[in-house]
Amino acid sequence: MKIKVIRSARRRKTISARMEGDVMVVRAPQHISEAELNEAIENLKARIQRRQQARELSNADLETRAQELNRRYFGGKLRWNSIRWVTNQQKRYGSCTPSQGSIRISHRVGQMPRFVQDYVLMHELAHLVEGNHGPRFWALVNRYPRTERARGYLMATGLESLEEDVDNDDILDA
Repeated sequence: MKIKVIRSARRRKTISARMEGDVMVVRAPQHISEAELNEAIENLKARIQRRQQARELSNADLETRAQELNRRYFGGKLRWNSIRWVTNQQKRYGSCTPSQGSIRISHRVGQMPRFVQDYVLMHELAHLVEGNHGPRFWALVNRYPRTERARGYLMATGLESLEEDVDNDDILDA
């Protein structure tokens, strides 16, 4: 990624960036140190790349997949108001707010195998019925035949706990 830095004496605190074609234009205060600027540029570059990746993921495709899982494993009975990819979930793979009928799936899941994506969707869909991680919740999630395999994949990435005593899905639903 090409980067163009524009320093300004009028700018006091903030550093901003936006894409202009294939160039990331960074605007920064004149007085900021090179080290501070470089750190900010790396953070801004990562944010822009996450947003670009998320744009490549289709919310419509996610909706279609959720509808298919709903039909297959919930008899088509579940209803939600929104389901979409998001870039602001760095420590979890998904979240569900049952009272609002909203499901958010981290863009990182979009880079994982389809069976793992389906597991994360199943997990969040199950929260529309059961808000906690009790036995009834797990009975719903375990309708998906690849649940154990997908959880193993997530454990291998280090983001799902191996201990059954711990709420294994804080990563998914914090």
